[in-house]
Amino acid sequence: MSKPRLIRHEGSEPNRKLDDSALSGLRVAVVHDWLVTFGGAERVLQQILGLFPQADLFVLCDFFSDPQRANIFGKKAKTSFIQRLPFAKTKYRFYLPLMPLAIESFDLSGYDLIISSSHAVARGVITAADQMHIAYINNTMVYAWDMYHHYLRGAGLHRGPAGLAAKLIMHYIRTWDSASAHRVDHYIANSEYMARRLEKLYRRPSTVIYPPVDVNKFELYPDKEDYYIVVSRLVPFKRIDVVVEAFNRMPDKKLLILGDGPEMKKLRAAALANITFLGFSNPKTVREYIKQSRAFLFPSEEPFGIAAVEAQACGTPVIAYDKGASREIIIDGETGIFFDRQHPVSLVEAVNRFERLRGHFDPERIRENAMRFSTETFRDQLTAYIENRVDRPNAGTGSFGRKFRNRPERISVPMMR
Repeated sequence: MSKPRLIRHEGSEPNRKLDDSALSGLRVAVVHDWLVTFGGAERVLQQILGLFPQADLFVLCDFFSDPQRANIFGKKAKTSFIQRLPFAKTKYRFYLPLMPLAIESFDLSGYDLIISSSHAVARGVITAADQMHIAYINNTMVYAWDMYHHYLRGAGLHRGPAGLAAKLIMHYIRTWDSASAHRVDHYIANSEYMARRLEKLYRRPSTVIYPPVDVNKFELYPDKEDYYIVVSRLVPFKRIDVVVEAFNRMPDKKLLILGDGPEMKKLRAAALANITFLGFSNPKTVREYIKQSRAFLFPSEEPFGIAAVEAQACGTPVIAYDKGASREIIIDGETGIFFDRQHPVSLVEAVNRFERLRGHFDPERIRENAMRFSTETFRDQLTAYIENRVDRPNAGTGSFGRKFRNRPERISVPMMR
């Protein structure tokens, strides 16, 4: 078996290679929830596969197109029975009750190291005592926990027979989620906010390694135009409705909304003439709009916030809701402004405060803050984390032997002061 090596990614160079003495010869399985779109979780997966190009990839279902698959180096995934179920390509989420069974169906007994990149069930795979399982947590199943009642109301499932069935399913999902949390040997959280959630839900400690952001693709652009911007999926929990209502109250200020989703028709009907919906745009067009915008709006509670980092990489300030991981990636008064309630009045107050302080924001300082979250930093920290916990396999046995390490260690990006 070839030795693990780093793949070079466009626009950046790896700062270090994996320690061959610790990791060569490992049989590695990488587990991800599903491959449908290429988003933030898939960027994490991309970097993991770059570190372990020899690894086998396991997902519940794989519907990547050829251009999407190029982002994960053309790797084909081993899939579960959900791949073959009717309408799985578009309705895979409807099979949530079957996902615990599906993820447990993967036979990983032939591997030394299992790395899961999870925002749903991927970390619930079954492993043996002589295997190591490291889980990188992009998110937990918020629809079963934190936002349970919000999701039920939004879907019209908070009452009636259908509501009762949904509540029973979510109760089952929570029970399984709690029980399977103890199968993981080591947790990595994508933010301090997520680390607190893991401690709250599962009573498990974790190390924080922020997710990779390709900040080098976003150029510093100090000359800003007179519009504000939102880039988001148009779904209820993103709270774009708050932004629309706030800018309805500020008709002298222009707002661009990039993105699409089930809320598009409703939001468009509520918006005044100063608000423009541009729908889905390609990444290059999105970058152009972001770098020229006066400020980037980030109204939802998120476990991280890649888009907010990308905006800062352009030198664009961020006006963000003061919950989730926003405090970890934005510096109030220096790289952005916070508002404390998901309410139009609170956002209007934040925009007005931003206008008063606008001349004090330094685009170079804003970009400097974003550079903490580069792909190079992520690769270096993840490499160090794995090397710190894995010894060389016992020759010819495939057994970890002494390979478990439990050194107290905290890896995190220093906060800007």
